[in-house]
Amino acid sequence: MKKFLIIQQKMIGDVLASTVLAEHLKIHFPGAKVHYVINDHTLAVVEGNPFIDRIIIFKKEFGRQKTRFFKFLKSMQKEDYAAVIDVYGKTESNLISWFAQAPIKISYKKWYSKFIYTHTYEHSQKIPSSLGMAMDNRLLLLQPLIQEIKNPDIAPKIYLTKDEKAKAKKVLLNSEIALNKPLLMMGIFGSSELKTYPLNYMAQIIDLITQNYEVTILFNYMPSQQDKVDELMQLVSSGAKKAIHMEVFGHSLREFLALLSHCQGFVGNEGGASHMAKALGVPNFSIFAPWISKAAWMTYHGNSANRAVHLGDFFPEALAHTSKKDRLKKVPQNYQLFEPQLFKKELLGFINDEIIAHQ
Repeated sequence: MKKFLIIQQKMIGDVLASTVLAEHLKIHFPGAKVHYVINDHTLAVVEGNPFIDRIIIFKKEFGRQKTRFFKFLKSMQKEDYAAVIDVYGKTESNLISWFAQAPIKISYKKWYSKFIYTHTYEHSQKIPSSLGMAMDNRLLLLQPLIQEIKNPDIAPKIYLTKDEKAKAKKVLLNSEIALNKPLLMMGIFGSSELKTYPLNYMAQIIDLITQNYEVTILFNYMPSQQDKVDELMQLVSSGAKKAIHMEVFGHSLREFLALLSHCQGFVGNEGGASHMAKALGVPNFSIFAPWISKAAWMTYHGNSANRAVHLGDFFPEALAHTSKKDRLKKVPQNYQLFEPQLFKKELLGFINDEIIAHQ
């Protein structure tokens, strides 16, 4: 029986995206076992995934307690893997790959770690398929193992239990939310300020939606962000306030996912939440941060239910011939250029075509 190890640490969107590797391995190697190394804060998006046999948590304290990290690395030597696929490709995962016992070790090409791996690949910059460049580059790592991928358009999926969905439905009903009316999840914050659309612009988006459609709105936020939520609520119109149920939110990531699964659409900052919406089959309208590559992370755009806007769609000259470093320096200025009126037509078209039309 073959056993494979996939390593993908850090961000939720990355961890979710890399689950497709596990699914492909299971399809092409029936009976194989797949182990997956992730950070604990991303566990919710892989729980219950039938293509992952063992989730291995890379704990926060490993960064501070070298003895514990070394014990973790030594434990990897006890496994007999057919192959290691290191998607993360940084120092921690390099060390895991080095200690893991496997005749095939695969990762991306980097000068400082190439001696660890038997196969390395450059990130492709070619025009991406409908999967998006982030997904195309992940599938590259399967080449030493799979000659021709079956079902190459597989999308990441999140698996919720019936009980989780039922509890979320009860929360909605207890808050007197009418489930026969479109329910929209708004991703009002990104994972950092550099990935968060300005709140005054987000307020304009909420007003635009509520002025044109009768919808109920939930916010994706954490209790620690309450002050920012209150600031946003001060900016929206009185009509919009009536549509928003800010008291309904997930107290854990799994609770958020269960609530999201009952929504007819997601609108907001591109990032982990938007990728989770896609993985739940919820129609998605993402607003990209100006410094993020739309070509890389506009995944599964072949599906009309997944749409996105980027400053470069409207002002390509503002980003032309600039490095990621330069774009990061100009995030505030570039966000100010990215006014909601620029994509009003695209946003309302999404709401009409992917949400209202299916009611």
